[in-house]
Amino acid sequence: MTEIPRKAVVRTARLASLPLGMGARAAIGLGRRVGGAPAEAVTAKLQEQTAAQLFKVLGELKGGAMKFGQALSVFEAALPEELAAPYRSMLTKLQDSAPAMPKESVRKVLREQLGTGWRSRFQAFDEDPVASASIGQVHRAIWKDGREVAVKIQYPGAAEAMLSDLNQLARVMRVSTSWVPGLDVVPILDELRARMSEETDYRLESVMQEQFVDAYEGVDHFALPGVVYATDLVLVTDWIEGQPLSRIIADGSTEERDLASRRYLEFLLGGPQQAGLLHADPHPGNFRLLDDGRLGVLDFGAVNRLPDGLPPVLGELASLALADDAEGLLELLRDAGFVKSSISIDADRLLDYLGVFIEPLRTEEFEFSREWLRSVFAYINDPRSSQFTVGLRLNLPPEFLLIHRTWLGGIAVLCQIGGTVPAREIFEDNVPGAKFPAL
Repeated sequence: MTEIPRKAVVRTARLASLPLGMGARAAIGLGRRVGGAPAEAVTAKLQEQTAAQLFKVLGELKGGAMKFGQALSVFEAALPEELAAPYRSMLTKLQDSAPAMPKESVRKVLREQLGTGWRSRFQAFDEDPVASASIGQVHRAIWKDGREVAVKIQYPGAAEAMLSDLNQLARVMRVSTSWVPGLDVVPILDELRARMSEETDYRLESVMQEQFVDAYEGVDHFALPGVVYATDLVLVTDWIEGQPLSRIIADGSTEERDLASRRYLEFLLGGPQQAGLLHADPHPGNFRLLDDGRLGVLDFGAVNRLPDGLPPVLGELASLALADDAEGLLELLRDAGFVKSSISIDADRLLDYLGVFIEPLRTEEFEFSREWLRSVFAYINDPRSSQFTVGLRLNLPPEFLLIHRTWLGGIAVLCQIGGTVPAREIFEDNVPGAKFPAL
């Protein structure tokens, strides 16, 4: 266990080592190929080494570096299968099992935040963390009143590290084509930077969490931990025992995959209507499947405030697309700002382009899979396709940016889980404006 590096120059040097390391491995790989090693074996070895370095550097730095790695972990399902395996295991580890900070650092934060007699607040406190993430780590404990709690402790310097890392990562992107093959990482960085300050504010997180908890009180199928105590760097909440989605992704049964996928989609789409908030951090480390079938939801640091629920235009657009109303779809997209007035676009080609995205809504049940997601990414990213130029003509209004990012990440997680769900019914029940034609 090592202390999180605090100096910007040290963090910058470590981040800069990522593309440099990949370049060195590529040169070695070329030499091995010239020497007669099979190209496939060399490529596989390079991918394995690159994935290992990603976990090591991003995990030890934590802060914005690790947050970036967690964002990448969601999209490993879109990678070509021959490249996915090494990244899948390493990036998944970043969700809740990065290197922990020293125990003395934990005690220091607790002394500063809870007072020198901090131990008196607990009947028991396990100094070994059960999870270590980008901004803080979680410890299991027994609160003074006897209830089991999760104690989230923010790493000292996490806020400063977030800003330093994300600025440096943006610069690194200019000299590195891609850290993970097939993914455009620049938009991910832009979104992370926009949400940075809120995610390091544990008092604000406690307020958002309480709003979610109050809204879901008495609602079946979900378990949200109540807030017990909050300071700037420590957040104590009720403990939730359950199976992490990462475990279900790795070796869950068909029944577990189907149930987890259904509850996950219901919460992702239903949160804005139920609580006026969108849970905007959809990676698997934030969710648990409980033994009674409920979905446990953790970490409310990243939310989008939607007091009126999701914009009805989203349901209206899906309804027009399912009805094959190309002209009506184009008109509504223009009115909502998705197609600028100066842009000329063919309505039928636009409908064809968007058709792949609403495929899960065309049947009573849909199986989300890595194969389907890879086909979508290949479809929208192939410059040889006649539909490629259609995508370039679309615009994303700022008010829809975080919704878009969250939905895209959520779909990627669903494809990791690999469950079959009644997506059409869930969407129509939870998204205002959705009135689908009969099947």
